[in-house]
Amino acid sequence: MRRFTILSLLMLLVSTMSLHAADNRDKWFKELRQYKQEFMTKELGLTKEQQAKFFPVYSEMTRKIMKLNDDTRALENKIDKSKTEVSDVEYEKGAEALLELKAKEAKIEAEYYQRFKQILTPKQMYLLPKSEKKFTRQLMRHHNKAKTAPKRPKTASVPCGNCNA
Repeated sequence: MRRFTILSLLMLLVSTMSLHAADNRDKWFKELRQYKQEFMTKELGLTKEQQAKFFPVYSEMTRKIMKLNDDTRALENKIDKSKTEVSDVEYEKGAEALLELKAKEAKIEAEYYQRFKQILTPKQMYLLPKSEKKFTRQLMRHHNKAKTAPKRPKTASVPCGNCNA
């Protein structure tokens, strides 16, 4: 009975930790999305009206691209973590999936480009990919700084709008 109680408590602890980690991850992604929206609003000079129209469409595009990447990563992991020998056919399918990923992303972006043209000015359309790259660079700088900084307790954090991290 005591062994069962200890095992039950251990399982409860592990499941609680998993839920906590998932909650932290969800919180982090929510904060990151919010920060990216603020960043892009500023970079593109979006009006309130444009924000209300643009971000739902932009989020939809982002979700499609993330799903595409997740599906490709799942195939990649299946090959990488295979317990049995991987056949040439499986390697070929994996290589094709990795190659097609860029083309499929470009197709999604081209589809949404047409929708964005209905919301954004030509200048904002030009600045959109530049602001995405700038955001990614800023996020990577922040990440690299965090990796080299002295260790401190982990919290959900995204770069602040005021810092050049």
